[in-house]
Amino acid sequence: MEWQPQQGPLGQLTQCLKDSLSGHDVNAQKNAEKSLLYLALGRPTNDIGFPKMLDQAKKSPDINNYLTFLFTSREPPAGLAMDATGYQTARGAAALMLKNNVQRSYKSIPEQSRSYIRSTILLGLQDPNSQIRNLAGNVITEVVRHGGIMGWPQVLSELISLVGNESGNVSPETQEGASGALLKTCEDNRRALDKEYSGQRPLDFIIPKFLEFTTSITAKVRANSLAGINIFIPEKPAALISNLDQLLQRLFQLASDSSDEVRKHVCRSFIHIADITPEKIAPHMNGLVDYMVAQQRSGDDRDLALDAAEFWLCIGEDKKLREGLKPYLPKVVPVLLESMVYCEDDVFRLEAESADAEEEDREQDIKPQFATSKAARLAGGSNGDDSAQTTNGEVKSAAYGYAYDEDDVEEGEVEDDDDDDDDGGDPEEQWNLRKCSAAALDVLASVFHEPVFEVTLPYLKENLNHPEWPNREAAVLALGAIADGCMEVVFPHLPELTHFLISLLNDPQPVVRQITCWSLGRYSQWASRLDKAGRQQYFEPIMDGMLKRMLDNNKRVQEAAASAFASLEEKAQQQLVEYCDVIVQQFVQCFGKYKDRNMFILYDCVQTLAEHVGPTLAKPELVNMLMPALIGRWQKVSDQSREMFPLLECLSYIATALGDHFAPFAKPIFTRCISIITQNLQDSQIATRNPAIDEPDKDFLVTSLDLLSAIIQALDERKSAELVASSSPNMFELLIYCMKDSNNDVRQSAYALLGDCAIYVFSQLQPVLPNILQTLIAQLDLQQVRADAEETGYSVINNACWSCGEIAMRQRAEMAPYVEALLQKLVVILFNEQIPESLNENAALALGRLGIGCAPQLAPHLATFAPPFLKAMRKIDWTDEKGHALKGFVEIVMSNPQAMESCLLEFFNELASAPGLFLTSMGLQEEGFIETFRRASSS
Repeated sequence: MEWQPQQGPLGQLTQCLKDSLSGHDVNAQKNAEKSLLYLALGRPTNDIGFPKMLDQAKKSPDINNYLTFLFTSREPPAGLAMDATGYQTARGAAALMLKNNVQRSYKSIPEQSRSYIRSTILLGLQDPNSQIRNLAGNVITEVVRHGGIMGWPQVLSELISLVGNESGNVSPETQEGASGALLKTCEDNRRALDKEYSGQRPLDFIIPKFLEFTTSITAKVRANSLAGINIFIPEKPAALISNLDQLLQRLFQLASDSSDEVRKHVCRSFIHIADITPEKIAPHMNGLVDYMVAQQRSGDDRDLALDAAEFWLCIGEDKKLREGLKPYLPKVVPVLLESMVYCEDDVFRLEAESADAEEEDREQDIKPQFATSKAARLAGGSNGDDSAQTTNGEVKSAAYGYAYDEDDVEEGEVEDDDDDDDDGGDPEEQWNLRKCSAAALDVLASVFHEPVFEVTLPYLKENLNHPEWPNREAAVLALGAIADGCMEVVFPHLPELTHFLISLLNDPQPVVRQITCWSLGRYSQWASRLDKAGRQQYFEPIMDGMLKRMLDNNKRVQEAAASAFASLEEKAQQQLVEYCDVIVQQFVQCFGKYKDRNMFILYDCVQTLAEHVGPTLAKPELVNMLMPALIGRWQKVSDQSREMFPLLECLSYIATALGDHFAPFAKPIFTRCISIITQNLQDSQIATRNPAIDEPDKDFLVTSLDLLSAIIQALDERKSAELVASSSPNMFELLIYCMKDSNNDVRQSAYALLGDCAIYVFSQLQPVLPNILQTLIAQLDLQQVRADAEETGYSVINNACWSCGEIAMRQRAEMAPYVEALLQKLVVILFNEQIPESLNENAALALGRLGIGCAPQLAPHLATFAPPFLKAMRKIDWTDEKGHALKGFVEIVMSNPQAMESCLLEFFNELASAPGLFLTSMGLQEEGFIETFRRASSS
């Protein structure tokens, strides 16, 4: 017999749910919550403690049945006096509570209750109230997400039946609700739907049905169906590929749909198809250009315009399609330029902003910060990929123009969502039509160069000096967007443009000053490479203008100027040496003026300067200016603040730049790093024992370890040794814990610190080497690298190999007890061709350096590892590390020259490529070396 509610409790539940959302009556809310628990438990709430009541309420089978019944019932319980608005509020609250129960504890809900939910919830899709239909879709999605497709196999066919009106009496509203639920189910189960169940794949009938539903008379159904197809296009399932031609036909028919929402998904479909099968798009380029231009100019719907604008990004980045776009640049570029002007709503919002430099930042205004993990030690120090770097968790190159990140959720994974609980955040940081258009212009300029500039130039002439600030701002944005791609053709105009941009740094509108900083940053490389007279005329005014704007009374301008100055520092590098005094003076003023948020980018400026001018910062007058400001901030920031990450990273660069001049500040900073590491490790152990406690943020470990490394490298070795010896708890005891940490970034930084300790404080390290080496050897296991974290996992092993080599260089013959274990691990790495080459190279370097003190132990195995060793060494530039490794290898060869028979030529070729200095250091010019091979060849 199907479950039925008791009318009394049902009425009480309805009233309780309504009162629980009573924002104006706190007592009503509290009473409602207690009554809900009473209904769930079946007894008064004062019988047991409140936490236990909550726990038992979740386990009660009837509470979810009551919620489901109430949510799906259009009429209030008999005898309950409640108006329609109040009843809809109660139903909505029931749906939300049910969704949360399913989301948090579906598997603990009794099967009878789960069955009741599945058999009843579809009624919610048939409700005339759109909010109830949407909530029903959310509950259905959660049930399928947590119960799996096979836990409710008929749900797909039931939803499809409702969308398609197979019974003939389904209302358009119900079709909309069912199509929304089907869409959400597909979004959350894209991978599961392409698997076989009893010989069938759900997608094989879902994709054709979606195509069929795109002909619905209901616009929402057409839009949802096309959105459903768009979920699967990037995954290229067979069911989609086999229907691709039919999809294209439907898209051309839907292109003129009266619904903006449908045309939005049409644009997205074309973009997805261009990504997976560009050859399907190329023949239609002419029509698609006209279509996308028209959609981007549809001023009523900026979301539709944004989807159309993303087509140009897609085409411009596709090598197979972008050449086909060249003839249409006179059509495309103007619409991009038009779309870069702030819309009317944004203009009102921005004009309402005032000087805010004195206002304290709210916590939610500060972006989450992540530590930058220490780079893996690459073989020879010059064989890595000089990819774009991020600093303090931010991409610096385009942060204030149009930087964007792909929303790349893993296949089959579901983003945590709170449905409609999204406040949108800062409008200036959202991806929008303006930013997308600027990014597309950048891409097209980088591909086509002069043709893009020719179309852009008239716009620049007309708008750079426009009386309306939104037009000026858009023109400056356009000028910055074409900087990289059109530099050669812009070059003759730069002297005039630079002076004009510098004047705009004083524009009365903050947003114009902000974008001008960004645009000047894009052109700062040109100015930094001029001769002395040119730098005085252009570079110095650019630098001076940015520094002044760093002290602007508008926080956004401060941030943009600081970001642009960091970009200038990257490009000017050593050219900044003569300007250090004025730069540091300005930075110090910024430390006194900035609120919390902009401190992060200020640290970036300071550390980038330290990176590129190095020892120049060690001048006493600069140290006396800069360090009090940094130490003042250091003393203000708590150990638990996320501001600690960029601050520690900044201090690492400062320590490296100052060298031994950092000594007066080293002791308290070193001690605090030890304290932060200790506390983090203790908190981690507590969290391991108690799952209810959150794991501490490991970025505190990463940045503290890196700063310890920098201090140990910077100071005189005696002073470094004193710091290590006086550390409490002992630094090496903490280091061993960090070397065993589950986090790859922590271990990577730990092994970097280990290598630095071997170089600079070996006498302190040597007594603890037995424990250290045991942990290190275990780390050299490729099987520990997880498939989902290969890059950082390999970086850990890279650093472990490097630190092993540094230890072997100093421990020499005393490494003998560990040779066998190390050899086994390093040879496995050497022979593996599926891993990054840098890892093969670092293993070779470690093995060669091990030979300096342990050649006799390694010699019997020479024939095995010599070929891959030489292959790896051939790719490494000549450095001291390579010289040490080959010196050790030569010693091994001298102990067993016969083993080189199969690769003797490769060995001599490697030696022949060595600079004379290295040959001398290896002793290869001695008669004994040649005589050894003579004896070997005659035996």
